[in-house]
Amino acid sequence: MAQGCDSNETRYNKSPSPGKKQDPSDDVKKVLRREKNRIAAQRSRMRQMQKADSLHLESENLEKENAALRKEVKRLSEEAKYLTTVLNNHEAQCSGLGPQSSDILYTPHHGVYHQSHMTSPRYQH
Repeated sequence: MAQGCDSNETRYNKSPSPGKKQDPSDDVKKVLRREKNRIAAQRSRMRQMQKADSLHLESENLEKENAALRKEVKRLSEEAKYLTTVLNNHEAQCSGLGPQSSDILYTPHHGVYHQSHMTSPRYQH
C-alpha cells in the first residue's frame, strides 16, 4: 500500500465539495436550530416529569380513598350483620306471642307495626 492513500483517512479529511461552500450564516442557523431543539427537548422532558408526578399523586389519593371506602364497607357489613341478628332475635320473641285478633294492625314484620309497637291508651301505664 502506498503511503497517504488510505481510504479512511481521505474520507474524514474531505473538504466540502466545490459547489457547496460553507456559508457562515448556515453555521449560525445550524447552531440556532440545535439550541432550539435542545430547549424543546428540555421542555418535553419537564412536561413528562410533571405528568408522572401528577399521576403519582393521583394514584396515592385514589389508594387512600379506596382504603377509606373498604373500611366503610367493612363497617357497614358488620352493622348489617348486627342488625340481622337483632331482627332475628326480635322475630323469635314476637312469634312466641301469637296474633291477638283486633290488637294487631298488620302481620308481624310485613307491615312493620304490631301489638308491642302500638301506643294506644290501653297499653299506657
